[in-house]
Amino acid sequence: MNKTHIETEYLSSFERSIGLIYLCRYQRPGHPGGWVYDVYIDGALLMSSVSPLSERQLATLAIAAHKGTGPLRILVGGLGLGYTAQAALESPRAALVRVVDRMDFVIEWLQKGLLPLSEQLNGDERVELTQSDVYADVLGPASETWDLILMDVDHSPDMPLHPSSLDFYTPEGQARVSEHLAPGGVLAVWSAHDNDRFAAVLSKVYPEAWREAIDWTIEHEDDEDQSFHNVLFLARKAP
Repeated sequence: MNKTHIETEYLSSFERSIGLIYLCRYQRPGHPGGWVYDVYIDGALLMSSVSPLSERQLATLAIAAHKGTGPLRILVGGLGLGYTAQAALESPRAALVRVVDRMDFVIEWLQKGLLPLSEQLNGDERVELTQSDVYADVLGPASETWDLILMDVDHSPDMPLHPSSLDFYTPEGQARVSEHLAPGGVLAVWSAHDNDRFAAVLSKVYPEAWREAIDWTIEHEDDEDQSFHNVLFLARKAP
């Protein structure tokens, strides 16, 4: 279905240093709940609920890569529309899912019921919402450790949304990030594009590092189908 022929409902908008960020939705017959939710920055699509495959795979692949069997403490960098957190919570091993977002209004979207997963995430006692710069958190001193760190904030390693994340993609930065992982912990980073330089950084810092390509197609009834390609970077700390 061609979205240009569908009336869009604008739910909320805020102006920040990175631009005008707004949440909207439109009806799509056959889609779960009947609505598709989109987030834009200055008119450019940042994320959509039309097919959150790669956001969910960020959690499911990281959990599968963790070789332990006990409960998991999971840090999610970037709330987005909530699909990474939702996928993490589907694991019976998930004991705590702390979701960190820099934007206070994004957390408010969830709390006020404006996001498609608001009811589910607000009703799960394992979810902890924190307003903070997650990059500053994982690059700073490690006061606690995590079994999984799932990052979905920047477009890609070479397209950051804010300068605070630049060190995250360096060997020195990843050495600090690794201190926030428990032994055997897994780091997973979402990216819209592949990046050999960041893959090399992870291979230098961690004993195991690899990439997963996520490809999918969205079918439209009266328009050309759309194909998408994202990359997940994963790394595992030594036990």
